[in-house]
Amino acid sequence: MNVLITGGASGLGETITNRIAIDPDCVVYFTFNRSEDRAKNLEKLYSNAFPIKCDFTNESDVDALSERINDLNIDVLINNAYTGISIGTYFHKTDPEDFLTDFKNNILPTVKVTQAALKSFRKKKKGKVVTILTSFLINTPPTGSSVYVSNKAYLQQLTKVWATENVKYNITSNCVSPAFMLTGFTQDVDERVIEQMKESHPLKQLLTTAEVAETVYFLLNAPSQMNGVNIVMNAASNIK
Repeated sequence: MNVLITGGASGLGETITNRIAIDPDCVVYFTFNRSEDRAKNLEKLYSNAFPIKCDFTNESDVDALSERINDLNIDVLINNAYTGISIGTYFHKTDPEDFLTDFKNNILPTVKVTQAALKSFRKKKKGKVVTILTSFLINTPPTGSSVYVSNKAYLQQLTKVWATENVKYNITSNCVSPAFMLTGFTQDVDERVIEQMKESHPLKQLLTTAEVAETVYFLLNAPSQMNGVNIVMNAASNIK
């Protein structure tokens, strides 16, 4: 199974790359931008893991990756990369340009890469798309998350379209929506806030990237009947 993971050298993406690469039946291609050292380390650890330099804010990089997808002959695309921050300021204080910038840096690259993957999958009449969302879409969104949540909501609706439009080609489109995790992406969150999260958590412990990676790996091997599903990982703190 050939797998492409965007943003696969840091944070949650790095854990996903590790989890899939330990499967000798998988060939893992993963993109990276600033995490070159981590990408090289993954390449050393696994003979079946291959890094691809791609800056999602660089249109040429994204186009080059999209054009390469057909040659990679991937069976699975994991949309994980996200450039920016999850928590900013209040909506009424947010510069409208921030919405446009984050859309250009995150949604449009994901659209291009996924379009290329789906075209390849339709030729082969099989394929899987797994997209990382957020449980902020289910739970009460935290203050300052308007840009991040709106982007993830946009992707959530796209994943439904990908599922319905491609089901007859044996292509699935599923999502994982994790709750807050401790990663480089969330490193700027105040420690006091993190402690409050732990205290109020039903299990008294935050979700780990390993738990999410295991769920992503499950979707790689899930039957085609499982399509259009969003797996929410929030310890039943809010059920939809």
